[in-house]
Amino acid sequence: MMSREDTMTYRAAILAAALLSGMFATFSSSAQAADPVKIRVGWIVMPSNLAPILFAKAGIGRHNDKSYVLDPVYFSSSSAEITALATEQIDIAAMGFSTLPLAIENAGLKDLRLLADEVQDGNGSGFTLQFMVRRDSNINSVTDLKGKVLATIGIGTGAHTGMLATLQKFGLQDKRDYTVIETPFPTMKGMLKDGKAELIAVTTGFAADPELKSIARTLFTQKDGMGPSALSFWAARSGFIAKNRAALVDFLEDSVRATRWYKDPANRKEAVEIVAKAIKQPPERIAPWLFSDNDDFYRDPDLAINLTALQSNVDLLQKLGIIKTGIQVAQYSDASLLNEALARLK
Repeated sequence: MMSREDTMTYRAAILAAALLSGMFATFSSSAQAADPVKIRVGWIVMPSNLAPILFAKAGIGRHNDKSYVLDPVYFSSSSAEITALATEQIDIAAMGFSTLPLAIENAGLKDLRLLADEVQDGNGSGFTLQFMVRRDSNINSVTDLKGKVLATIGIGTGAHTGMLATLQKFGLQDKRDYTVIETPFPTMKGMLKDGKAELIAVTTGFAADPELKSIARTLFTQKDGMGPSALSFWAARSGFIAKNRAALVDFLEDSVRATRWYKDPANRKEAVEIVAKAIKQPPERIAPWLFSDNDDFYRDPDLAINLTALQSNVDLLQKLGIIKTGIQVAQYSDASLLNEALARLK
């Protein structure tokens, strides 16, 4: 049996151990909370997707490496991003109007939430995809494409949708009235020069090619076929958002700051140099169009998604028979994080 003095000593030791245990738990919890959240963001092509160089300018990503760590992940297609998002290999996917319905209908991502915008086609004076024919051809109207071979970057892509919509307006139907072949943007010019296709799709950068301009002319644009389109925007799953909301708000704040920096004419020379180094192109080749108001895709300075355009785009997909059921895009939008981030920048 312990003496009174021994009992007091024993109790003091127990109390000290408990205090130390509590202090250690608090310290451990604080250290864990302080660990930055890794945010894996999918991207396909620069500079439409800026994720790999978003914080290339020192000081823009003020919260990066603190509350979060940006981890850009390359994909060859948006469909691959859908799979990665569904299997939790990435946290944010770069999607467009043509892939959003596929993610919801085919991949079953009902918990998808739209967070922020990247680029839009045909908004205001911004660039819109060009559909071009040879200058020396006898194709002077859309109806002249009957019986021709038309090139697109992929069946079911945004470019393909814009082409289908325009042709349908003029009564031309796929397979019955024309043939569609697939080829990437870099090979479009060669396909037109060699006569392998009589209509090609041309995006930013390629549209500024002097040789292409000398041999080709624009017959119609993506905007002609479907109006403004939501070309690329960020989407994440609700579970990841709920778990990492604070870090995501920090990330969106930094992303808005970065986008505004890239778009600022005062930073144009440095911005062009950053992109040129990243895509391994001479600065003078991309300077005429990059981040311009007329020759580059529209970038919203607040990263606000154009839900009106997106809904119109998705409705068109259903009308064309590309998707089976209608989707109300507003129910998948969560602008609360972006609004919180924007409030800090005022």
